[in-house]
Amino acid sequence: SERERERVAPPCVRPTSGAQAHGLASLFPPGLQAIYGECRRLYPDQANPLQVTAIVKYWLGGPDPLDYISMYRNVGCPAQDIQEHWHYVSFGLSDLYGDNRVHEFTGTEGPSGFGFELTFRLKREVGETAPPTWPAELMQGLARYVFQSENTFCSGDHVSWHSPLDNSESRIQHMLLTEDPQMQPVQTPFGSVSFLQIVGVCTEELQAAQQWNGQGILELLRGVHVAGGPWLITDMRRGETIFDIDPHLQERVDQGIETEGSNLSGVSAKCVWDDLSRPPEDEEDSRSICIGSQPRRLSDKDTEQIREALRKGLEFNSKTALPPINSQRQSHDRPQSRKDSLESESSAAIVPHELVRTRQLESVHLKFNQESGTLLPLCLRGRLLHGRHFTYKSINGDTAITFVSTGVEGAFATEEHPYAAHGPWLQCIYLTAQPKDSPLLLHSQTGPIVYGMSVRFKGYGKCSVNLKPASPDV
Repeated sequence: SERERERVAPPCVRPTSGAQAHGLASLFPPGLQAIYGECRRLYPDQANPLQVTAIVKYWLGGPDPLDYISMYRNVGCPAQDIQEHWHYVSFGLSDLYGDNRVHEFTGTEGPSGFGFELTFRLKREVGETAPPTWPAELMQGLARYVFQSENTFCSGDHVSWHSPLDNSESRIQHMLLTEDPQMQPVQTPFGSVSFLQIVGVCTEELQAAQQWNGQGILELLRGVHVAGGPWLITDMRRGETIFDIDPHLQERVDQGIETEGSNLSGVSAKCVWDDLSRPPEDEEDSRSICIGSQPRRLSDKDTEQIREALRKGLEFNSKTALPPINSQRQSHDRPQSRKDSLESESSAAIVPHELVRTRQLESVHLKFNQESGTLLPLCLRGRLLHGRHFTYKSINGDTAITFVSTGVEGAFATEEHPYAAHGPWLQCIYLTAQPKDSPLLLHSQTGPIVYGMSVRFKGYGKCSVNLKPASPDV
C-alpha cells in the first residue's frame, strides 16, 4: 500500500508566544499552517487527529497528490438535526509549500494551487471508534483526476462514479460537490483556499442533478435527515433515494426542469461526428478531421468559446449567448498555467483560427457512448427548449458537438444552415419556434424522428444519431 493510517504529530502547531514557539512555527509550511489553523478553529480539542498520509509524496514521484487527509470526529448537533459523523479534510490541492515543488506560485491575490481542498462528512456508525479510511482513497482518486486533467471543481458539480464509494453494495455510487458548511475560506501567503465537500448520492439523484441543477438537488438533500440533513452527511447504508422517501420531491424537480431548465451546459464524453454530405475519400471530409488517427486540433479561440460556454452554464442565469471570441482574454480567476475544462494540451500546434473555414453541412452522423446518449433528453428538455446550448466535448481529442437554439447569439450554425463545422467543432441548431408539446423525449430504443433527429441506441453501450433536414410533415 502507498499509504497508511497512523496517529502522527499535528501538521502544525499554533504557537502562543515566545521565541521558541516562533521557531517551531517556522518548521511548518505556511500553506499547511493556514489550513490546519482552520481545522483547529473547528476542533480545538483534536490537536493530534488521525491522518492518512502518502508515504511517498507526490513531489517525490509518489502516486497520491494529497500529502495528508486529516480525520476528525464531529459530535454534530441533535437540536439542529445534525448527526454525529467523521469529518475528512485534504491537504495538497492547494499550495502548501510555495516553492514550486507541486504548484506554480503565482502570487497572493489569486487561488492557491487549484484554489480548493476537499472535505467529506461520513455518518458515524454505532460503536465505531475510529474513522474508516476508504474516504481518503476516494479523495485521492478525485485529486488525481484534478492533477492529471487540470480541471477544477465548483460547488454544484457532479461526479459520475458508477460504483459504490466504499466498494460495498451501497446505492451511494456518485457524488455532488458543495461548500463545506463549517469551514471558511482561508487566505494563505500563496493565495486563497476554499473547501468543497463531497456528498454521496444515488443514481436517481445524480440524474436529477444533471437534468435540473446540482444546487437544487443539494437543497432537497438538506431537507431530508437520512439523506444528509443540513450538513449533507453521507450515509453509505442509505437504501432509499430522496424521491422514495418523499415522492413530492420529484414533482419539485420536474417543475424546476420545466420552468428553469438545466444549468448543465456540457459534458466531457466519448463522441465523434461524421459529415454525410461528402464522400469519405475527400481529404477535407470531417471523417478525417474528427475520427481519424490524427484529429485536427481546436483553435485557441474555439477552445476558449466552448470553455466559456460550459463555465457560464454552471451559473444561474438565462443568458442565451455563446461568449464572444477574444484572443486577448485572460482569466483572472485562476493562474494561466492551469487548463480550464476544455483547453487542449497541444494548442500551440493547432491550425490558426482565421485559417479554418466554417463549412455548412447537409447532414451529419453523431456517435455517443451510452451514458452520453442518455443525456440527449436533458439537452432537449433542459437546455434547447429554454433557448440555451449544450456541448459534448470528446475526452479522446478535440472533437466537440454543440447543440444550439435559435436564440443563442455567437453561433455559426444558422436557421438557413442548421449544421455547420469549424474544424472539429460541429454545431447543430434547434428551432425553438417549434411547439413545446411536440414529442421531444428520446428513449433508449429506436427513436422517432424529432425535427430531423433520428436516435438509435445500439448494443455495446453505443448511441447513434442521424441529423438531416426535417421533412415538412414531421
